[in-house]
Amino acid sequence: QVHLVESGGGVVQAGGSLRLSCAVSGSSLLGNGMCWYRQAPGKQRDLVAQITISGNIYYADSVKGRFTISRDNAENTLYLQMNSLKPEDTAVYYCNLYYSGGREYWGQGTQVTVSS
Repeated sequence: QVHLVESGGGVVQAGGSLRLSCAVSGSSLLGNGMCWYRQAPGKQRDLVAQITISGNIYYADSVKGRFTISRDNAENTLYLQMNSLKPEDTAVYYCNLYYSGGREYWGQGTQVTVSS
């Protein structure tokens, strides 16, 4: 059974940094795609950053130059380094793992709150 567990969220002042982690069990990261999404209150869940199955990396325009997605295949963990945080980055952040066949799994989310 595949499980994704996010950690690293918290409260930070604008301009600060946080590093989110997503520990994956029951599946390898190799050969699969992984994403970070976020959902602010009353809004839809949006893609923040992605490592595709082929290894390409994409970022939402709103986080380019500030966020960095990475993964440690040996530790089976996905990361999101978030720098220069803004109040509009406040959201619940979710980790997503997806396979080429379309199956996907989600973590439970971790709250990030950026105060002005």
